[in-house]
Amino acid sequence: MNENSRSSSPDAPPQDLWLSILDSVSSSRSIPAKSVLILGQPSTGKSTIVSALLQKPTADISKDEPRTDFALGYDWVDVRDEGEEDILARLSIYTVPSSAPSYTALVSNFLHPQFALPHTAVVIVLDWTRPWTFLDELHTWLAWVESWVQGDGARELEVICEEHRERWHAHLQHYTEPSAEPLPASSSTLQGTILPLRSGTFTHNTAGVPIIVVCTKADLIDDNNDLVGAGASGMGGMVKGKGDEWEERTDGIMQILRTICLKYGAGLFYTTPQPTTLNVLRQYVLHALFVPPAPAPDGVIDGAAAPARNPFPFVHKSNTLDRDRIVVPAGWDSWGKIAVLRDGFDAKAWGEAWEHDLKSDAGVDAEGETSAQRLYRSLVPDQGLKPTHLPSLNNPTPEQAFLAKNYDENARRADRDPRGIFRTPPDASAPPAAGLVGPLGSSSFSLPAVERALADMEGGLGTRTGGGGAPSPTGQTQHEVLQNFFKSLLNTKDRATAASPGGVSSPVVSPVATVGKVPTTTTTTTGPRTTSGGGAGASMSAGTGTGTQMGGDSGAKDE
Repeated sequence: MNENSRSSSPDAPPQDLWLSILDSVSSSRSIPAKSVLILGQPSTGKSTIVSALLQKPTADISKDEPRTDFALGYDWVDVRDEGEEDILARLSIYTVPSSAPSYTALVSNFLHPQFALPHTAVVIVLDWTRPWTFLDELHTWLAWVESWVQGDGARELEVICEEHRERWHAHLQHYTEPSAEPLPASSSTLQGTILPLRSGTFTHNTAGVPIIVVCTKADLIDDNNDLVGAGASGMGGMVKGKGDEWEERTDGIMQILRTICLKYGAGLFYTTPQPTTLNVLRQYVLHALFVPPAPAPDGVIDGAAAPARNPFPFVHKSNTLDRDRIVVPAGWDSWGKIAVLRDGFDAKAWGEAWEHDLKSDAGVDAEGETSAQRLYRSLVPDQGLKPTHLPSLNNPTPEQAFLAKNYDENARRADRDPRGIFRTPPDASAPPAAGLVGPLGSSSFSLPAVERALADMEGGLGTRTGGGGAPSPTGQTQHEVLQNFFKSLLNTKDRATAASPGGVSSPVVSPVATVGKVPTTTTTTTGPRTTSGGGAGASMSAGTGTGTQMGGDSGAKDE
């Protein structure tokens, strides 16, 4: 018996081990997977909400640490029970950094509405340091959610949207004030009678997506800094002037937000960096993700079939008095409760104005209707930094067009042509321009132009030398003197070759004598020697040839 027990004992642990492995695998596969889609503009506090949902320590904002934004942020966490023993759900968090189409177009690739819609909640983040952007951002994100849930328009997706809307509709109808202890089912619930929703409740949100609007940095609403513009509080001109007027504005903003959230069946929460408000938000997100399906139309048949319970009950009551920790769960609010906060607010008129904005987006412009966004701008003026207005761009004239225009003008006006200074003869009385160089026209080398240049040169030369030298003895111009001089040289040369030896030619006066003070004579000799006398005279002899004798004050002789 002992041997048999010993031989059979090793076989028992493997059977138990395999069963435990199979049980663990089946239990891990049965863990529900939920997703949270966080939408918000840059620097609105999305990272703080993500850290709260993941139960991670919040990053210190005062430290200048570099932050990385992804086109689509992703993180996940296992949600455990209070004893941290069992895993109740696996939570995936997707973050869209901006409403730009390049970012929002990526969501459908990771969260296709046909598969993710029943297990996804949407969180829209608004920043209390920029309250003038609330309505514009809400309008943008809610319109995008409506387009996202429509997907490709498949019939299967339409069925899923209808089922999901019925589930959220039933959640709003059966809403009761949260309590730490579960309340017994009422008689209306047992009999299957459901009260209709109040006016202005759940008129939009065709797919019944759980939507939570979160206004972050609510601790700066009652900041004591009276700064205008971009200050420490960032509230601009709205921060200045605390008191009844400021409280009336903040209450009016909350009433407008509650009216819009009521139309979409959404909840409204204000958060601060304090962990208390963030923990309340986390509990409500989990509660909205695990809303049980809608009950059967026939109601509960008997007491044996108990209604499904939410594994994450929300035990916090609504709070509309503390402006830094507002809690308005979906299904609690109504037009009457909104009007109680501040007299004079017309929730119905604001709802109709919101409908007008939606029609304007659809291309239907109804005359005489008021826009909610326009009314909101009058209540909360824009105090953000205005972009600098740059001067208009200066479009220069093309280079070829500019040159062609100036060419035509210069061609029509001769005085604008720069080449005219070289073509027009200068004034004889003006001194010559030294160093003036320029292009020469085709007429620059014509004979009349050369003659004018020589005449100007002769006139200028006569002006400079007229006061110091004697005029030409024959009264001829310098041009004629030069011409006669060169002719005499040619004639003298011809006579010298034809004359007999020893002959003496007549002297020829040099034209230089008409210009300078020193007279000069030219003598042609045929003898072997020529002697000059007188003072500083000079002689030149070269056999049979010509000799030139220049004398000073003593004159010149021929021997």
